[in-house]
Amino acid sequence: MAKEDNTEASEPELAPDSKRLAPQSENAALRFPIVGLGASAGGLAAFDAFFSALPRDVDTGMAFVLVQHLAPDHKSLLAELVRRYTRMEVFDVEDGMRVEPNRAYIIPPNCDMGFEGGALRLHAPVAPRGRRLPIDFFFRSLAEAQRERAIGVVFSGTGSDGTLGVRAIKGEGGMAMAQNPESTEFDGMPRSAIATGLVDYVLPPAEMPARLMAYAASSFGKRRASAHPAKAEDQIQAVFELLRTHTGHDFSQYKQNTIRRRVERRMAVHQIAQLSDYVPYLAEAPSEVDALFHDLLIGVTNFFRDPEAFEALDQQVLAHIVADKPNDSAIRVWVAGCSTGEEAYSVAMLLRERLDAARKRCRVQIFATDIDSRAIEAARAGIYPASIAADLTPERLAAHFLLQEDGNCRVSKLIRDLLIFSEQDLTRDPPFSRLDLICCRNLLIYLGPELQKRLIPLFHYALSPAGTLFLGTSETVGEFSSLFSATNRKEKIYQRRQDVHGAARPLLGKMHSPAESGEARAVARKALGREQTFRELPFRELAERALLEESPVGAVIDERGELLYLHGHTGQYLQPAPGEVGVNILKMAREGLRLELTSALHHAISTKERVLRPAVRIKTNGDFSLVDVTVRPVSGRLPALGDQQLFLVTFKPASVPAPASAPLGSAASEGERVADARIVELTRELRSRDDYLQATQEEMQTSNEELKSSNEE
Repeated sequence: MAKEDNTEASEPELAPDSKRLAPQSENAALRFPIVGLGASAGGLAAFDAFFSALPRDVDTGMAFVLVQHLAPDHKSLLAELVRRYTRMEVFDVEDGMRVEPNRAYIIPPNCDMGFEGGALRLHAPVAPRGRRLPIDFFFRSLAEAQRERAIGVVFSGTGSDGTLGVRAIKGEGGMAMAQNPESTEFDGMPRSAIATGLVDYVLPPAEMPARLMAYAASSFGKRRASAHPAKAEDQIQAVFELLRTHTGHDFSQYKQNTIRRRVERRMAVHQIAQLSDYVPYLAEAPSEVDALFHDLLIGVTNFFRDPEAFEALDQQVLAHIVADKPNDSAIRVWVAGCSTGEEAYSVAMLLRERLDAARKRCRVQIFATDIDSRAIEAARAGIYPASIAADLTPERLAAHFLLQEDGNCRVSKLIRDLLIFSEQDLTRDPPFSRLDLICCRNLLIYLGPELQKRLIPLFHYALSPAGTLFLGTSETVGEFSSLFSATNRKEKIYQRRQDVHGAARPLLGKMHSPAESGEARAVARKALGREQTFRELPFRELAERALLEESPVGAVIDERGELLYLHGHTGQYLQPAPGEVGVNILKMAREGLRLELTSALHHAISTKERVLRPAVRIKTNGDFSLVDVTVRPVSGRLPALGDQQLFLVTFKPASVPAPASAPLGSAASEGERVADARIVELTRELRSRDDYLQATQEEMQTSNEELKSSNEE
């Protein structure tokens, strides 16, 4: 087993020139996929299983780059191990070695390794021992260079190295795999990657090569036969219609090339060759609609991304905002398209540092919004892998984050309290107003020209007279230079012009969607098939179909918790008899159930995913029992309720038996055990209550701000 990196660093030896060292052109580097294989403790066994299953005599058309955590003085055994199972040439990497297909490359000890212009580049480690993240370092550079031809695989290991790299690869349209945690020696790295929700395949190493080759053949093999342009347009519009029906969001005016690449990537994941076959598959699999929806929203983000830009923001904008604000005044910021929160927290840290340095007491309100409810939940939690250390100075990491027992980092309460996270669709929801700063970085590049033309005037309207707009490095205000003057053209910092008369006001109503055309609806309806029939079922059949999949005891409710149907004997948890009733389930919940059920329903509404609350302690007939409570969306709709989402609540006895009451004369240790269990339960209830209250308060604040903006308009 390879030793962990735990000794002092020394400079890596850079290789002399040789016939393999001249880097090839950047265009040549994009001709074939490159697979990054990252591992730490337990990685040798994973590499063994992977290359044992890789066919010896097959032209894979891919290159394999192995990145393992190694101590600086440790001689890697990987090259010898890989050579046992493959006829590919296997190299210990030297600086500048170009990458070619059907070859394997092994990282040397005591190096960070990047991929630039078709060649592997070795760098002396910058981070101190114990904090090096060679897998993230390589995956990020691979994503930037190879884009959709970047593939990242996370094998066994402790910690979270590889997690941010997976996000970077997926943000550029690449593919990610992770080892099934049950097959690992150490599951920290795979679990951390899987927790992002971005991993395409979770498999044992021996099953990965076949899936990898099928994906590569589907994505990068022979070109698919193109459908007639008109028919292809109808099919992509049908995809938009299905997305809009299922998620409520319209993607028809996003950049079409980006959308098509993401759709094709999902097709490759399922080895579906034709869009005409993918549309009915999408209609029959709500989980695939969710997967496509989240794939469309993936963006590349990290703390202080583009450090020079954030330095300019701090020196040229935030310093002046803080200096000009009197004590007890408000600083208002909107971070639009905040994703999982890194950028919003970066702005919050800079503002906190500026206020502390100036000894100012200002009320900071940072509204951080995104279309993706799952990303908002992650941002609201403020928990990130330890590998964020690569993007933060040690001083900021120590000042603004708390290290948790599981090794993750949690944003401090002082910073967290500056932010209000909320789900928002820029294209149809009202903006905020009287803002000192709007950060909208690397979002406009995904939007079509019509949406961009609508949003720039909207930002002008939302800013205060001297407000600042901060865009991404590839974005500009375009034809609206009359609304903004460039403060720093290189870092895309613009100030709102105050001398504009009759500036175009933003339209706050919903835009017309091409996806609403009759042809697109017809294609979508045809694709929906059986799903369309299912939506028109009566309460009884709709409820019982869903309940048969889950449990004999449960209920169907709407988003407000109103009971629509009860199934089975629910008296142990609720009190009304089965049947179609009009009572709120939260009011009828027995002692111990209401708080957990309220929190679970709120989470299910936000994420549109199944939520489990295990071992909930419910009081029944003077005693307590442990029950697993599940809340999940129901895929059907009822015409009488319009577009309102329905939810299925089910109850099952918990697999862990309830602790028995301590008998008279029992040992003190038994009483302590029961007391400890009760403390854990109360702590969990308190945390659940806090999370629910905070989410509710933030959504209320966001709604109030949007209402003010609408009234002003």
